[in-house]
Amino acid sequence: MKLINTYTLEIKKSKFIAYYYEVNSKEEIDEIINNLKKKHKKARHIPYAYKIDNLIKKSDDKEPANTAGTPIYNIIMQNNLNNVLICVVRYFGGIKLGAGLLTRSYLNSAKEVIK
Repeated sequence: MKLINTYTLEIKKSKFIAYYYEVNSKEEIDEIINNLKKKHKKARHIPYAYKIDNLIKKSDDKEPANTAGTPIYNIIMQNNLNNVLICVVRYFGGIKLGAGLLTRSYLNSAKEVIK
């Protein structure tokens, strides 16, 4: 596993910290996600998406359905990435963003972290 890049976005006091990893196994992914949960104990959500050949998964991590994992996954597919994990740690800032802005925030975080 290799951390390739990070990117931070702030919207209405919520902070989105995107992590872009090169990965080769499900075990590496589990380890990364567990480490992020330990490092960011006060984060509200850590949605992610990954693709290792035919092994594909996305998670909204308790965000409204398809507002987090799906936009991250879409960025992976649009850019033909493989052996990749993108996680976005979200610290809730106290202001609800609504589904549209929430989806765009995750999408933009994923888009920027792979640049």
